[in-house]
Amino acid sequence: MFRKITEEASLYDHLEQKSTHEILTEINREDQQVALAVKESIQQIEQLVDGILPRMEKGGRVFYVGAGTSGRLGVLDASEIPPTYGLQDKFIGVIAGGEKALRTAVEKAEDSEAAGWNDLMPYHPDVHDTVIGIAASGTTPYVLGTLKEAHRQGLFTACLTSNPESPITQLADIAIVTVVGPEYVTGSSRMKSGTATKLILNMISTALMIKSGRVKGNRMVNLQPTNNKLIHRSIRILAEELGISEEEACQLLHQYGSVNAVLQSHRK
Repeated sequence: MFRKITEEASLYDHLEQKSTHEILTEINREDQQVALAVKESIQQIEQLVDGILPRMEKGGRVFYVGAGTSGRLGVLDASEIPPTYGLQDKFIGVIAGGEKALRTAVEKAEDSEAAGWNDLMPYHPDVHDTVIGIAASGTTPYVLGTLKEAHRQGLFTACLTSNPESPITQLADIAIVTVVGPEYVTGSSRMKSGTATKLILNMISTALMIKSGRVKGNRMVNLQPTNNKLIHRSIRILAEELGISEEEACQLLHQYGSVNAVLQSHRK
């Protein structure tokens, strides 16, 4: 039987008797362990990124699959790729219970092993795709069933979990395990485990976008100027990249519609 670290008793007790300062200080103390736990997994994260990249170059996609907090974090990371890097439909977040589960708990949605793969079927997954199962506990049936079928269908698979040797680690080609220890509030894996997941998803998607040429220098040259903040950022990028005034950059952005289109035009 594997050790269920995510369910172990908190190292702190009588939380309701603590001052606000004590609570916040203790949570912060625990959070400082998360980045160190992620550091221990860099080798596995590297293997995953390097395994996904050639598949993406052949048209493959990345599916994040999870339930509850894990599912929401996957959907969040996937939803940020189009505006940030201008890449559509390559990162897809799938959550047990569907869109409703992003805002409210959907009872028993995570308990079906068949439901996850069924939720992927509208996307017609193939061997160039990657499925990353996210489950802090490592036991979520929705995620386990998806990884089993994805592996059977020849897809590249990985998992993110906080419990070493949990069932999910036996089903993925690459297992990324962050041992963050018991949560501050016992069993509340939305805390340290969730933070570790967010950090790793940031690393995976950002590294892939850099390696696939969607960053120049340190700038998001494929971002989509869909609001005032992104428009102003696009103008600054163009002004700095081309050595022109912000007024000229604004005119070019208006003319071509995106940072990358302006840069492509000037390269010609």
